[in-house]
Amino acid sequence: MYLRYFGDSVLRAKCLDVECFDKSLTKFAESMFKVMRENDGVGLASTQVGNNRRIVIVLPPGKPKPLVMINPVVTSKSESRVVYEEGCLSFPGMYKDIARPSEISVQYSDLNGQKFELDAEGMLARIILHELDHLDGKLFIDHLHWWARVVLTTQLRMKLIFNRG
Repeated sequence: MYLRYFGDSVLRAKCLDVECFDKSLTKFAESMFKVMRENDGVGLASTQVGNNRRIVIVLPPGKPKPLVMINPVVTSKSESRVVYEEGCLSFPGMYKDIARPSEISVQYSDLNGQKFELDAEGMLARIILHELDHLDGKLFIDHLHWWARVVLTTQLRMKLIFNRG
């Protein structure tokens, strides 16, 4: 299992619901967590490691244990938005100011298929929203003004071309 970077088409894939909650799902989540930790991340979506199932791993601020969310769905978002600098493991070294709702509610299942609802605010809400975007093929750069996105994606493509050469 390895991290996928900007330009990999899997990052634009829409994920399918997980239907089988078995030991292989637990092993997959453990491998995702390992990749996330090795890359100093606070969240990781399954598409970022080439898988199209609705799975995210989130490390809540100040907590040592990750939160595994299977088939997560945001059920409500606050009207108030907060701008904060975000990064993404699939865009190493890139950080941009992104506006997101300050509070959310999300429904998800754990690794055993048990359903939960979580109210999150601040950084935890931001991390969850960022990772759930990945499950729908949306990247954090999609939140930028169209012109900033054009400039940025051009720069990223040039970097990819010259790094391959």
